[in-house]
Amino acid sequence: MLSYRWAVFAVLALAYFFVYFHRTTGGAISDTLQDYFGVGTASVALLASAYLYAYTLMQIPSGILTDKFGPRKAATIFIFLIAIGSVLSAFSATSNDFNLMIVGKFVIGIGAAVVYIPIMKVLAVWYRKNEFASMSGILLLVGNVGGIAAATPMVLMMDSLGVQNTYFVLALVTAAIAALCWFMVRNHPSEMELPSIEEIVSEETGEPIVESTSAKMGTVEALKKTFSSGRRFWPLAIWFFFMYGTIMLWQASQAGSFYKSIYGFTGSDAGLMVTMVGIGMVAGCPIAGRLSDKYLRSRKKVILIGTIIYTCIWGVIWATAGNDGMDSMAVQAVINFLFGFFGGFFVVSYAQIKELYPIAMAGTSTAALNLFPFAGGAILITIAGFIVTDKTLAQFQTVWLMAFVMMLIACICAFLSVEKGSGEKKA
Repeated sequence: MLSYRWAVFAVLALAYFFVYFHRTTGGAISDTLQDYFGVGTASVALLASAYLYAYTLMQIPSGILTDKFGPRKAATIFIFLIAIGSVLSAFSATSNDFNLMIVGKFVIGIGAAVVYIPIMKVLAVWYRKNEFASMSGILLLVGNVGGIAAATPMVLMMDSLGVQNTYFVLALVTAAIAALCWFMVRNHPSEMELPSIEEIVSEETGEPIVESTSAKMGTVEALKKTFSSGRRFWPLAIWFFFMYGTIMLWQASQAGSFYKSIYGFTGSDAGLMVTMVGIGMVAGCPIAGRLSDKYLRSRKKVILIGTIIYTCIWGVIWATAGNDGMDSMAVQAVINFLFGFFGGFFVVSYAQIKELYPIAMAGTSTAALNLFPFAGGAILITIAGFIVTDKTLAQFQTVWLMAFVMMLIACICAFLSVEKGSGEKKA
């Protein structure tokens, strides 16, 4: 069991690579799509937010489907849906129909929405509790490598293969991953006549089993428990709306245009800056998980550290936008790396929320939380698309100030959140 779970995780992590890949392509290829389809910045912002709106709408259904049908079936069907969305995107390039490209992106978002929650369920069922945050960090590391691939490498793919062929290749790869998921992933170790993780932990520690990973809970009951739990849920949900919403605002939407319009960077240099965000997350996510599981042994402390420093970085971006000396690629590379590194500390929130509720509703509770970051991304990207119409410094500064103020509110929410233990009893 302890060996096979790595095969299950590897297949799902590969799928998550492409989930993140599709999520963050907008910032790097926005100019390519504008030139190809002859559309403006608002249209490209709508394209980026189409994925996030679909992802947001599917979060609660994602949790329900995962808890009801199991990670294997839910993930397989919706990974294949990503392939279908990629085919639609390819046909949009053939017919020069940008509206069809938006539809394709929306379908990709629906498919991608039912990948992360099944993985969280797998981690809850196949891994020890003190491994969950670390494994979540590793998963986000893989995802952010996908985010890196969505920057400069994606631009190079489109330059060499064209928009149509790029999306056809992505469709074929994603369909192959869906097949791997069906043949390799299992909902529970018992399906392979293997011992459960709680049985293994009980044997290792000598402690009795207090909660079964095979337990079930009704959908209505799970939703009620989640949304009516006061401080256990809502401060973390509002925090996540602002935290991840501002990450998407920068990484998946406005950063590339900002660097080209204000600092005069080339397309490849601007793409490199976006890539540095992903590199920062590749480093930050697993470190945050490790800090939470092994060293600080606290979810909330890690989230507070990451949120406060990340907020300070937004303050730097806003206060120094367009200033002399800030057009240095080295300076901006450091800013973007730190942005991604401390922004990646959000990964610990999934461990925090999971531990506050029974494992039988792990999919529903995680999906309920996951509704908020992607709603934040979709809404903030859309708002920014209407503000940054002429790509002037003043317009960008307005958006950066908005993000900074939102993160100040997020810091308060992170402080008010609770984790399993004394804080939970108080709440």
